[in-house]
Amino acid sequence: MPQDEERPRMAAAETEHECLHGATALVTGGPGFIGSALCAELAHVGAVVHSVSRRAQGPSAAQHHWPLDLADAAAVAQLVRTVRPDYVFHLASHVMGAPDLQHVLPAFHGNLQTTVNLLHALTEIGCRSVITTGSLVEPDPGVAQKIPSSPYAAAKWASSSYARMFHALYGLPVSIARVFMVYGPGQQDESKLIPYTIRCLQRGEVPHITSGRHQIDWIFVSDVVDGLLKLATAADVAGESVDLGTGAVITTRQLVDTVCELMHASVRPAYGARPDRPLEPLRVARPEESLRLIGWKPRIGLRDGLQRTIDWYQERPRERASA
Repeated sequence: MPQDEERPRMAAAETEHECLHGATALVTGGPGFIGSALCAELAHVGAVVHSVSRRAQGPSAAQHHWPLDLADAAAVAQLVRTVRPDYVFHLASHVMGAPDLQHVLPAFHGNLQTTVNLLHALTEIGCRSVITTGSLVEPDPGVAQKIPSSPYAAAKWASSSYARMFHALYGLPVSIARVFMVYGPGQQDESKLIPYTIRCLQRGEVPHITSGRHQIDWIFVSDVVDGLLKLATAADVAGESVDLGTGAVITTRQLVDTVCELMHASVRPAYGARPDRPLEPLRVARPEESLRLIGWKPRIGLRDGLQRTIDWYQERPRERASA
Protein backbone atom coordinates (compact mmCIF):
# COMPACT_ATOMS: atom_id res chain seq x y z
CA MET A 1 0.00 0.00 0.00
CA PRO A 2 1.42 3.46 -0.87
CA GLN A 3 2.60 5.47 2.13
CA ASP A 4 0.24 8.37 1.36
CA GLU A 5 -2.70 5.95 1.68
CA GLU A 6 -1.33 4.32 4.84
CA ARG A 7 -0.91 7.56 6.83
CA PRO A 8 -4.63 8.55 6.93
CA ARG A 9 -5.52 5.06 8.12
CA MET A 10 -2.89 5.18 10.87
CA ALA A 11 -4.14 8.62 11.98
CA ALA A 12 -7.73 7.38 12.02
CA ALA A 13 -6.73 4.36 14.11
CA GLU A 14 -4.97 6.59 16.66
CA THR A 15 -8.10 8.75 17.02
CA GLU A 16 -10.34 5.71 17.15
CA HIS A 17 -8.42 4.09 20.01
CA GLU A 18 -7.59 7.26 21.94
CA CYS A 19 -9.54 5.96 24.98
CA LEU A 20 -6.68 3.49 25.44
CA HIS A 21 -4.18 6.33 25.95
CA GLY A 22 -2.86 6.12 29.51
CA ALA A 23 -4.88 2.98 30.25
CA THR A 24 -3.22 -0.13 31.65
CA ALA A 25 -3.42 -3.09 29.27
CA LEU A 26 -2.49 -6.66 30.14
CA VAL A 27 -1.69 -8.98 27.23
CA THR A 28 -1.31 -12.67 28.00
CA GLY A 29 0.86 -14.46 25.48
CA GLY A 30 2.51 -11.12 24.81
CA PRO A 31 5.68 -12.50 23.19
CA GLY A 32 3.66 -14.58 20.70
CA PHE A 33 2.83 -13.81 17.08
CA ILE A 34 -0.43 -11.91 17.64
CA GLY A 35 0.60 -10.77 21.12
CA SER A 36 3.72 -8.97 19.92
CA ALA A 37 1.77 -7.14 17.22
CA LEU A 38 -0.95 -6.20 19.71
CA CYS A 39 1.55 -4.94 22.30
CA ALA A 40 3.19 -2.77 19.65
CA GLU A 41 -0.12 -1.19 18.65
CA LEU A 42 -1.20 -0.67 22.26
CA ALA A 43 2.09 1.09 22.98
CA HIS A 44 1.64 3.17 19.81
CA VAL A 45 -1.72 4.51 21.02
CA GLY A 46 -0.28 5.34 24.45
CA ALA A 47 -1.38 2.47 26.66
CA VAL A 48 0.80 1.19 29.52
CA VAL A 49 1.47 -2.34 28.31
CA HIS A 50 2.03 -5.34 30.57
CA SER A 51 2.90 -8.67 28.97
CA VAL A 52 2.71 -12.08 30.61
CA SER A 53 3.80 -15.54 29.49
CA ARG A 54 5.99 -18.43 30.58
CA ARG A 55 8.82 -16.98 28.50
CA ALA A 56 11.52 -15.13 30.38
CA GLN A 57 11.53 -12.20 27.96
CA GLY A 58 8.58 -10.18 26.73
CA PRO A 59 8.00 -8.21 23.53
CA SER A 60 10.02 -5.04 23.06
CA ALA A 61 6.89 -2.87 23.04
CA ALA A 62 5.79 -3.90 26.54
CA GLN A 63 6.83 -1.65 29.42
CA HIS A 64 6.53 -4.57 31.84
CA HIS A 65 6.79 -8.34 31.38
CA TRP A 66 5.72 -10.96 33.91
CA PRO A 67 7.16 -14.46 33.41
CA LEU A 68 4.67 -16.81 35.02
CA ASP A 69 2.40 -19.76 34.28
CA LEU A 70 -1.25 -18.73 34.00
CA ALA A 71 -2.26 -22.27 35.01
CA ASP A 72 -1.16 -21.27 38.53
CA ALA A 73 -4.31 -19.70 40.04
CA ALA A 74 -2.50 -18.07 42.96
CA ALA A 75 0.10 -16.49 40.69
CA VAL A 76 -2.63 -15.17 38.39
CA ALA A 77 -4.55 -13.66 41.30
CA GLN A 78 -1.39 -11.92 42.54
CA LEU A 79 -0.60 -10.62 39.05
CA VAL A 80 -4.05 -9.15 38.60
CA ARG A 81 -3.98 -7.50 42.04
CA THR A 82 -0.57 -5.99 41.26
CA VAL A 83 -1.23 -4.76 37.71
CA ARG A 84 -4.93 -3.86 38.12
CA PRO A 85 -5.44 -3.69 34.35
CA ASP A 86 -8.12 -1.60 32.66
CA TYR A 87 -8.09 -3.80 29.56
CA VAL A 88 -7.13 -7.46 29.31
CA PHE A 89 -6.39 -9.39 26.12
CA HIS A 90 -6.12 -13.10 26.81
CA LEU A 91 -4.08 -14.52 23.91
CA ALA A 92 -1.98 -17.11 25.76
CA SER A 93 -2.75 -20.53 24.35
CA HIS A 94 -1.53 -24.00 23.53
CA VAL A 95 -1.89 -23.53 19.78
CA MET A 96 -1.35 -27.02 18.41
CA GLY A 97 -4.50 -27.99 16.51
CA ALA A 98 -3.55 -31.59 15.79
CA PRO A 99 -5.89 -34.29 17.17
CA ASP A 100 -3.11 -36.28 18.87
CA LEU A 101 -3.70 -37.55 22.41
CA GLN A 102 -0.52 -35.82 23.57
CA HIS A 103 -2.25 -32.43 23.16
CA VAL A 104 -5.19 -33.15 25.49
CA LEU A 105 -3.60 -32.09 28.78
CA PRO A 106 -1.53 -29.19 27.38
CA ALA A 107 -4.67 -27.84 25.65
CA PHE A 108 -6.69 -28.18 28.86
CA HIS A 109 -4.08 -26.42 31.00
CA GLY A 110 -2.99 -23.88 28.39
CA ASN A 111 -6.40 -22.90 26.99
CA LEU A 112 -9.09 -23.69 29.55
CA GLN A 113 -7.47 -23.63 32.98
CA THR A 114 -5.62 -20.39 32.23
CA THR A 115 -8.84 -18.74 31.05
CA VAL A 116 -10.81 -19.73 34.15
CA ASN A 117 -8.00 -18.60 36.45
CA LEU A 118 -7.80 -15.22 34.75
CA LEU A 119 -11.56 -14.61 34.59
CA HIS A 120 -11.93 -15.56 38.25
CA ALA A 121 -9.16 -13.18 39.34
CA LEU A 122 -10.52 -10.31 37.21
CA THR A 123 -14.04 -10.76 38.55
CA GLU A 124 -12.74 -10.11 42.05
CA ILE A 125 -11.07 -6.77 41.22
CA GLY A 126 -13.01 -5.55 38.16
CA CYS A 127 -11.81 -3.95 34.90
CA ARG A 128 -13.21 -2.10 31.89
CA SER A 129 -13.01 -4.91 29.36
CA VAL A 130 -11.69 -8.44 28.95
CA ILE A 131 -11.15 -10.01 25.55
CA THR A 132 -10.60 -13.73 25.36
CA THR A 133 -9.88 -15.47 22.08
CA GLY A 134 -12.01 -18.17 20.57
CA SER A 135 -11.15 -20.04 17.39
CA LEU A 136 -12.50 -20.91 13.97
CA VAL A 137 -12.47 -24.57 14.99
CA GLU A 138 -15.17 -23.94 17.60
CA PRO A 139 -18.71 -24.85 16.53
CA ASP A 140 -20.70 -21.87 15.35
CA PRO A 141 -22.70 -20.18 18.14
CA GLY A 142 -26.30 -21.30 18.23
CA VAL A 143 -25.92 -24.45 16.14
CA ALA A 144 -26.70 -27.94 17.31
CA GLN A 145 -23.94 -29.51 19.36
CA LYS A 146 -20.97 -30.73 17.34
CA ILE A 147 -17.95 -32.84 18.20
CA PRO A 148 -14.77 -30.72 18.54
CA SER A 149 -12.14 -31.68 15.98
CA SER A 150 -9.18 -31.58 18.39
CA PRO A 151 -8.23 -31.05 22.04
CA TYR A 152 -7.48 -27.44 21.09
CA ALA A 153 -10.99 -27.00 19.67
CA ALA A 154 -12.60 -28.57 22.74
CA ALA A 155 -10.63 -26.38 25.15
CA LYS A 156 -11.37 -23.21 23.18
CA TRP A 157 -15.07 -24.08 23.01
CA ALA A 158 -15.18 -24.67 26.76
CA SER A 159 -13.25 -21.48 27.56
CA SER A 160 -15.71 -19.45 25.47
CA SER A 161 -18.57 -21.01 27.43
CA TYR A 162 -16.87 -20.04 30.69
CA ALA A 163 -16.45 -16.48 29.42
CA ARG A 164 -20.18 -16.23 28.68
CA MET A 165 -20.94 -17.67 32.12
CA PHE A 166 -18.68 -15.15 33.90
CA HIS A 167 -20.53 -12.36 32.11
CA ALA A 168 -24.02 -13.73 32.74
CA LEU A 169 -23.54 -14.72 36.40
CA TYR A 170 -20.93 -12.29 37.69
CA GLY A 171 -21.19 -9.28 35.38
CA LEU A 172 -17.62 -9.49 34.09
CA PRO A 173 -17.33 -7.35 30.92
CA VAL A 174 -15.80 -10.14 28.86
CA SER A 175 -16.18 -10.61 25.10
CA ILE A 176 -14.93 -13.35 22.81
CA ALA A 177 -12.91 -12.66 19.68
CA ARG A 178 -13.48 -15.67 17.43
CA VAL A 179 -10.23 -15.42 15.50
CA PHE A 180 -9.89 -17.17 12.17
CA MET A 181 -6.62 -18.34 10.58
CA VAL A 182 -4.08 -15.58 11.21
CA TYR A 183 -0.99 -15.00 9.10
CA GLY A 184 1.47 -12.20 8.45
CA PRO A 185 4.95 -10.84 9.19
CA GLY A 186 6.52 -12.07 12.41
CA GLN A 187 5.04 -15.56 12.49
CA GLN A 188 8.19 -17.61 12.89
CA ASP A 189 6.70 -20.97 13.87
CA GLU A 190 7.59 -23.19 10.92
CA SER A 191 4.98 -25.76 11.89
CA LYS A 192 2.41 -23.28 10.53
CA LEU A 193 1.51 -23.57 6.86
CA ILE A 194 2.57 -20.19 5.47
CA PRO A 195 5.93 -19.85 7.29
CA TYR A 196 6.68 -23.50 6.50
CA THR A 197 5.94 -23.04 2.80
CA ILE A 198 7.91 -19.81 2.49
CA ARG A 199 10.97 -21.20 4.27
CA CYS A 200 10.91 -24.36 2.15
CA LEU A 201 10.78 -22.33 -1.05
CA GLN A 202 13.58 -20.06 0.15
CA ARG A 203 15.77 -23.14 0.60
CA GLY A 204 14.67 -24.67 -2.68
CA GLU A 205 12.97 -27.55 -0.84
CA VAL A 206 9.69 -29.17 -1.81
CA PRO A 207 6.91 -28.30 0.68
CA HIS A 208 5.07 -31.42 1.82
CA ILE A 209 1.38 -30.52 2.03
CA THR A 210 -1.91 -32.32 2.72
CA SER A 211 -4.37 -33.01 -0.09
CA GLY A 212 -4.95 -29.27 -0.27
CA ARG A 213 -8.73 -29.59 -0.38
CA HIS A 214 -9.51 -28.05 3.00
CA GLN A 215 -10.95 -24.52 2.84
CA ILE A 216 -9.89 -21.86 5.35
CA ASP A 217 -10.73 -18.22 6.07
CA TRP A 218 -7.35 -16.43 6.36
CA ILE A 219 -7.00 -13.07 8.12
CA PHE A 220 -3.98 -10.73 8.21
CA VAL A 221 -2.44 -10.06 11.62
CA SER A 222 -2.84 -6.26 11.58
CA ASP A 223 -6.56 -6.68 10.86
CA VAL A 224 -6.83 -9.00 13.87
CA VAL A 225 -5.08 -6.46 16.11
CA ASP A 226 -7.44 -3.73 14.91
CA GLY A 227 -10.40 -6.01 15.62
CA LEU A 228 -9.20 -6.79 19.14
CA LEU A 229 -8.85 -3.09 19.96
CA LYS A 230 -12.27 -2.29 18.52
CA LEU A 231 -13.84 -5.13 20.47
CA ALA A 232 -12.20 -3.98 23.72
CA THR A 233 -13.49 -0.44 23.35
CA ALA A 234 -16.93 -1.12 21.83
CA ALA A 235 -20.11 -0.58 23.79
CA ASP A 236 -22.69 -3.26 24.58
CA VAL A 237 -20.70 -6.28 23.40
CA ALA A 238 -19.99 -7.97 26.74
CA GLY A 239 -20.95 -11.62 26.52
CA GLU A 240 -20.88 -11.52 22.72
CA SER A 241 -18.74 -13.60 20.37
CA VAL A 242 -17.41 -11.55 17.45
CA ASP A 243 -15.81 -13.05 14.35
CA LEU A 244 -12.43 -11.72 13.20
CA GLY A 245 -12.21 -13.17 9.71
CA THR A 246 -12.81 -12.14 6.12
CA GLY A 247 -15.88 -14.18 5.23
CA ALA A 248 -14.04 -15.68 2.26
CA VAL A 249 -12.40 -19.09 2.08
CA ILE A 250 -9.62 -20.51 -0.07
CA THR A 251 -8.34 -24.06 -0.34
CA THR A 252 -4.94 -24.95 1.02
CA ARG A 253 -3.84 -25.81 -2.52
CA GLN A 254 -4.90 -22.39 -3.82
CA LEU A 255 -3.11 -20.67 -0.95
CA VAL A 256 0.15 -22.58 -1.38
CA ASP A 257 0.02 -22.16 -5.16
CA THR A 258 -0.33 -18.41 -4.66
CA VAL A 259 2.72 -18.32 -2.39
CA CYS A 260 4.66 -20.28 -5.02
CA GLU A 261 3.57 -17.84 -7.74
CA LEU A 262 4.51 -14.76 -5.71
CA MET A 263 7.91 -16.25 -4.88
CA HIS A 264 8.56 -17.46 -8.46
CA ALA A 265 9.28 -20.87 -6.95
CA SER A 266 11.50 -23.32 -8.82
CA VAL A 267 9.97 -26.33 -7.02
CA ARG A 268 6.40 -27.55 -6.80
CA PRO A 269 4.58 -28.58 -3.60
CA ALA A 270 3.96 -32.28 -2.97
CA TYR A 271 0.20 -32.41 -2.36
CA GLY A 272 -1.01 -35.48 -0.51
CA ALA A 273 2.40 -35.99 1.13
CA ARG A 274 0.81 -35.40 4.53
CA PRO A 275 -2.51 -36.79 5.80
CA ASP A 276 -5.56 -34.58 6.15
CA ARG A 277 -6.75 -34.07 9.72
CA PRO A 278 -9.96 -35.88 10.66
CA LEU A 279 -13.11 -33.86 11.40
CA GLU A 280 -11.50 -30.70 9.98
CA PRO A 281 -14.35 -28.15 10.08
CA LEU A 282 -15.27 -25.59 7.45
CA ARG A 283 -15.94 -22.30 9.20
CA VAL A 284 -16.56 -18.95 7.52
CA ALA A 285 -16.52 -15.66 9.41
CA ARG A 286 -19.48 -13.29 9.46
CA PRO A 287 -17.83 -9.90 8.83
CA GLU A 288 -21.19 -8.16 8.33
CA GLU A 289 -22.11 -9.06 11.92
CA SER A 290 -18.69 -7.86 13.14
CA LEU A 291 -19.20 -4.55 11.33
CA ARG A 292 -22.58 -4.13 13.01
CA LEU A 293 -21.34 -5.02 16.49
CA ILE A 294 -17.96 -3.27 16.69
CA GLY A 295 -17.53 -1.31 13.44
CA TRP A 296 -14.74 -3.59 12.22
CA LYS A 297 -13.99 -5.03 8.82
CA PRO A 298 -10.78 -6.46 7.36
CA ARG A 299 -8.67 -4.18 5.18
CA ILE A 300 -5.84 -6.34 3.84
CA GLY A 301 -6.62 -8.64 0.92
CA LEU A 302 -5.08 -12.10 0.85
CA ARG A 303 -2.72 -11.56 -2.06
CA ASP A 304 -1.47 -8.26 -0.62
CA GLY A 305 -1.08 -9.85 2.81
CA LEU A 306 0.84 -12.81 1.43
CA GLN A 307 3.20 -10.47 -0.42
CA ARG A 308 3.85 -8.47 2.75
CA THR A 309 4.51 -11.70 4.62
CA ILE A 310 6.88 -13.01 1.95
CA ASP A 311 8.73 -9.68 1.93
CA TRP A 312 9.24 -9.95 5.70
CA TYR A 313 10.81 -13.40 5.34
CA GLN A 314 12.87 -12.36 2.33
CA GLU A 315 14.56 -9.75 4.50
CA ARG A 316 15.67 -12.46 6.91
CA PRO A 317 18.19 -15.30 6.54
CA ARG A 318 17.07 -18.46 4.80
CA GLU A 319 18.26 -20.76 7.53
CA ARG A 320 15.62 -22.25 9.77
CA ALA A 321 13.89 -19.57 11.83
CA SER A 322 13.93 -19.77 15.62
CA ALA A 323 10.58 -20.22 17.39
